[in-house]
Amino acid sequence: MDWKKISAELEKKLDPKYVKPPPSGKYGDYIEGWHAIAEANRIFGYDGWSYNVSQLNLTNASKDGEKQRVCYMALVSVRVGEVARTDVGHGQGFGKSEGDAHDSAVKEAVTDALKRALRTFGNPFGLALYDKTKANVGKPEAGEDEKAEWLLQNIRKAKSIPQLEAWFADERRQKLYNGLGEENRARVDVEKERHIQSLSHITDAA
Repeated sequence: MDWKKISAELEKKLDPKYVKPPPSGKYGDYIEGWHAIAEANRIFGYDGWSYNVSQLNLTNASKDGEKQRVCYMALVSVRVGEVARTDVGHGQGFGKSEGDAHDSAVKEAVTDALKRALRTFGNPFGLALYDKTKANVGKPEAGEDEKAEWLLQNIRKAKSIPQLEAWFADERRQKLYNGLGEENRARVDVEKERHIQSLSHITDAA
């Protein structure tokens, strides 16, 4: 696994549009389970991570009128390459039938434990929410591939070689280019040379 690339993603800020306020009666902002899983797939790759439910215990069961109320505790381990993280989660279920109550509580407990285990990997998984200052909650900076794509798109827009050379020589673009990894710099170099040749042919034809 490319941990250098993964680490760069894990250090990014948590996008506030995925942060939800606490439900009534609870405290603390949170991210939803589907988002945590989607981020794991995006950052680690669909085949780069897995999780295992090692414990699932019924901790409480009672009846509230006609409804069943049950609570579960789950222990979930997340593995990314050789790195494993484990955490605990809790879930409650209410339902007219005992089966519905247990089903709801089990799902909530496993999802809670999975999110808590993923949280330990970095800000995109909700770690940023545990800092009271929320310093790492904000619009994340564009990734390296996005920056490279922006350079490529603008290189293709150049109408002349002098225009391209002047645009690319700008201090801000050079800083952006120099901050790319070797593979993305090579992509930019190839596209720049290809477009210069294309512009040369246009000039010659004129």
